[in-house]
Amino acid sequence: MTTGTVSTDKPNIQDGIDRIVVINDLSSPMGGASALAVASARALSARGHAVTILAGDRVDVEAWAGSGVSCVGLGAGRLLARGFGSALRDGLWNRAAFTLVRDWIAQNDTPRTVYHLHGWSQILSPAVFAALTPVRERLVISAHDFFLACPNGAFADLHTGAPCPHRPLGPGCLIAACDRRGRAHKLWRIARAMIQRAVYRPGASPPVLAIHAAMKPYLRRVGIPDHAIHTLPNPVMPFSRTRIPAETNREFLFVGRLEETKGPDLALEAAARAGVPICIVGDGVLAPTLRERYPQARFTGRLAPDQIAEIAARARALIMPSRYPEPYGLVAMEAALSGLPVVLPHSALLADDLVASGAALAADPRDPAALGAMLRQLADDDSLVCRMSHAAFEKTAALAHSPEGWIDALVGHYTARLDRTGRAVQAAGDEPSRLLWPAGAKLRASAAVAAPNGRTPVDLARRSRSPMVR
Repeated sequence: MTTGTVSTDKPNIQDGIDRIVVINDLSSPMGGASALAVASARALSARGHAVTILAGDRVDVEAWAGSGVSCVGLGAGRLLARGFGSALRDGLWNRAAFTLVRDWIAQNDTPRTVYHLHGWSQILSPAVFAALTPVRERLVISAHDFFLACPNGAFADLHTGAPCPHRPLGPGCLIAACDRRGRAHKLWRIARAMIQRAVYRPGASPPVLAIHAAMKPYLRRVGIPDHAIHTLPNPVMPFSRTRIPAETNREFLFVGRLEETKGPDLALEAAARAGVPICIVGDGVLAPTLRERYPQARFTGRLAPDQIAEIAARARALIMPSRYPEPYGLVAMEAALSGLPVVLPHSALLADDLVASGAALAADPRDPAALGAMLRQLADDDSLVCRMSHAAFEKTAALAHSPEGWIDALVGHYTARLDRTGRAVQAAGDEPSRLLWPAGAKLRASAAVAAPNGRTPVDLARRSRSPMVR
C-alpha cells in the first residue's frame, strides 16, 4: 500500500523542466544518500520547480507538510528489518516497487519530466531500473556508493577493509570471500548484481553523478563509459561559519550511525587507550553495547544539526574511523570547513585531499594502538591542532559544494538531459567559483513552498506486467 501527499500543481518557472522526480529507498534523511535526496527535493521545490519524490518507505506526511513536494511511498521497510524470505525475494526484485514507479510514469510522465535515482539497494531493488526504462533518456543516477558496480557496494573486503582489485562479476569477484555475512550472502549479492546489470546496462548508462572524482576508475570497472561519469561533490553545511578554535578544546568528536561500518567502537577504543574525552553523536544497533563498554564516554543519541553544531564548537578534532572505503565522508567536510582537524582512514576518498591540505591525519582505524597514539598526539600538541584547524578552515573549500551551488549543478544536469546539448551542464555545473564554497560565502535561506493537494496515490494492487517477475 502506498502512502503520500501531492502538492498543488504549480507552473515550473524556469529551465523548461515540467517536473523533477526524485527516487530513493527512503523519504526521510536517515543517512547520507537519503539526506541528499530529501534535501534536493525540498530545495528544488523551494526554487519553484514541481517535484515528486517516489520512495520505498512509508512517507511521514507531517514531515513533508508545506514543502510543496508531491510524495508517494511504497510503505515498505529496509531489507535488514524484514523477515528472511521477504528480504531474499524483494532484495533481488521488488515487484511492488516496479509497479509503483512504472504506474506513476504511465499516469504522470511528460516529455520534459526528468528523473533522478539516488538509492535502491535497501528497498526498491534492481527492479527500479526496469521500471525507469521508458524514461531512460531523461534519467540521472547518483553514485553515493559503489552499488552501481560492486555486488557488496564497497569495492572492499568487508572482513579486513582491504580495497578490492577485481572486476565486478569477474572470476576474482565471484570467488572472493568479501562478504561479512558469509558465502551464502555473497552468492545472493552476486545474483542481485547480475539482475541489476541486465536491466541497468552499464555500457549504455545514463549520466552518473559521482560524489568524488576518485570513484571514476571503480565505476569504469563495470563498464560505465568515462563520458557518462560526472563528478559532483556533495553539498556541505559547516558546523560553524567561523573557525572553531580547536586548539583550546579538549573533547574529541564522533558523528554517525552507531553501526559496525562507521567504526564507533574503533573511535571509543582509541580514545580509551589515549585517555582522552570523546563525545559520540548518533544512534544505532551498537548503542547499548557501546554505552555499557565505555561508560566514561559521552553519548548524546541522534541530534538535530544545530545541536551537533553546539557540540562541535567545543571539540578538538573529529574522528571518522570507517571500516570500509567512504566515497565522500560528509561529516569530515562538515568538520573541516568549520576548522576542526579530522582523523580518518587512508581508504576514505577524501583522505589524500584533506591530508595534503594539512587539515587531517590518516590512520588505520583497525589498529587501535596506532589510532590511540594519534589521538594522544593531538591532545598534547596545541600548536599542531592550531595549524590543522587553520588549514581546515582556509584550504578545503574546493572539496565541497555550497548547497545553492549543488542545486545549480543538479538543474544544469537535468536541463542538459532534456536538451542533450550539454550547454546547461557547462553553464551551471562546471563553474567552481559559482558552485564551490568560496571563502566567507553566505547562504541564501530557502523559503518553504506550501500548498498540499489530495491526488490519490498509485494503487499497488495491480499485477506487475514485467516478464522478469512472473
